This record gives sequence, structure tokens and C-alpha cells, in this order.
Amino acid sequence: MLLRNIIIVAALVTATSASAQRPSDKHPLIIGHRGASGYLPDHTIEAYELAVAQGADYIEPDFVPSKDGYLFARHEPELGLSTNVAEVFPEKKTKKTFEGKEIEGWFSEDFTHDEMKKLRARQPFPFRDQSHNDKYGIPTLAEVLALRASLSREHKRSIGIIPELKHPDHYRKRLYPLEGWMSQIMEAWALDRAGSPLIVQAFDADSVKEMKDKLPNIPAIHLLEGDADVSDVGLAKIKAYADGIGVPKSLIVPVKNGQAGNPTDLIARAHRIGLTVYPYTLRPEKQFLPASYGGDASKEYCQYARLGADGIFTDTPDLALKAFHESCPMPR
Repeated sequence: MLLRNIIIVAALVTATSASAQRPSDKHPLIIGHRGASGYLPDHTIEAYELAVAQGADYIEPDFVPSKDGYLFARHEPELGLSTNVAEVFPEKKTKKTFEGKEIEGWFSEDFTHDEMKKLRARQPFPFRDQSHNDKYGIPTLAEVLALRASLSREHKRSIGIIPELKHPDHYRKRLYPLEGWMSQIMEAWALDRAGSPLIVQAFDADSVKEMKDKLPNIPAIHLLEGDADVSDVGLAKIKAYADGIGVPKSLIVPVKNGQAGNPTDLIARAHRIGLTVYPYTLRPEKQFLPASYGGDASKEYCQYARLGADGIFTDTPDLALKAFHESCPMPR
């Protein structure tokens, strides 16, 4: 599937010619976090297309449920920040409690498939380009899988997908079997087989365990918060049900007063017991990039590559690819 906006291609795809091959198998996987979300609204077909054109090895969609049992690509079930739902369905605003916190807004489980399809995506970060707001629709899991297959053919390389289920514990209590829905769709697309370009993930340990049970041939990542137990004992517990961990980058390179400190040994210890490690999220803006890198995002990409990260979640795959090609080439 081709990018629909020629301006996007001309202005943003800085690494298309290099995207057909990895700079080195020793570099981390480049994971397009929510697509190329540094440039386009999150979790849209267009953002995923751009991520792959910029050299992403995997795309990372998050999924939330609709009222009638479809999985839609959104970072959170609350739709007010990332779509035009307030204009389209103002009467559906309500309050819900998620993980003990009351939230006011519009929630995916209150909308049918057809209603979700009436929405358009918006860039949630105010300091990023807002010119593409309200242009792109909200895709389902099946549509994202169809895109993945199409992009693999178009770019003549296998494009992977790392879907995340959002708030599965909240929906489990409401009898929404997110893990079952996902596994059934993956089986229908023949992505449940060993060697498939699929990795599943969630912050909820029970969800990771259930996905691993339903998709035993597929690697599963437990996403961790910043206060997670990453001691040897903690990692051993995770290894009992997961193949890898997604961790805040600060657990690998601590930051204090805007300065990156000495790296921890988390990656090395995880690797020793067979866990892969995926730091999140590398972003180039000053709000996210430690001052000690001097505004040069390539230094951060290279540091995590040299520390042995297996993959890097990034909003800007083009910057990762450029860094791996030019700033920190590693032997094949």
C-alpha cells in the first residue's frame, strides 16, 4: 500500500532508499512506536506506512475494544485526546474508572464498529505537527494485519508487528476477552506459527501469560513500569512466563537533572537468563532527550545499540536508521 500523501513522502521519508535492508543484524530492531508517530497522528494506516518507509522492522499498534467486539488501534480507550470524537459524538461523553482513577471522556467500548469508523485521528502531542489532524481513520486489527502483509510485499522484506493490549485487566472484569479475540485473529492470518513476524505484549502479567498460552509459538513481552522489580529474582519470575521485557529507558540509562548517568547492567542480566530487552520510548524532542546528548538523538540510539538492546521503540524510525547507518555502524 502506497502512502496517500505525496507531501509526506517528499518531506518526511529521509531514509527510504536504505529501508529495504537493515544496517546490520547486530543493531537493535527498529520498532515504529504507534507508527511514525513523531510525524503523523498515532495508530493510523498512514503512520504505519510511513514507519516502514522510514526503515522500521516492526510496527507497534495498541488495541482497545469496541462495543461490538472489534479491536481498534488506539493508544488508550479514552478517545478524546487522539480523535475528533468530541465533535462527532458530543453526547457520548461520560465518566469511567480505570485502575482506580476516574476519567472523563469518550471510551471505545461505548462505540460500535460503524461509529468508530466515523472518527478521525489527531496528533496527541501539542508540540508536534497538527496539520494532519482529522484526515485519517481508525483501523481495526484485521486492517493493520492486511497492511502488514501488503507492506511486506511492497518493500520486499518481512515487516513485523508487536501489538499491545491496553488495560486488559479492566476489560477482563467486564467479560471482554481481548486475548482470545487477538489470538483468533492471529490464527486466521496464520501468524500463530513459529517464526511468524509477530511479538505480543502487555503491561498486565496475567494478559501476557494468557497470550503466551493461546499463542505458544509466539514470543511474548512483559512491559514494565519504572518501579518494576528488575532484580535477578524479579527477572527470573518474569522469565517463567515471558520471553522478553519492554522497559522504560531510564531503567537502562538513568537520568538525573537532565543528564544521562552511568548505564545499569539490566540488559546484560536479562540476557544471561534468556530475556530479550526493548527500551521505550526514544524521541528526539527536548522534552524526552537528555540534555547530555547535546540535542543529538543519534547519540541515544547508539548508546542503546552498544548496550545490546534487542529492539528500540521509537516515534521516529528514520532517525534510528540514520544513526545505525552513519553514527554507530556495527560489524555484521
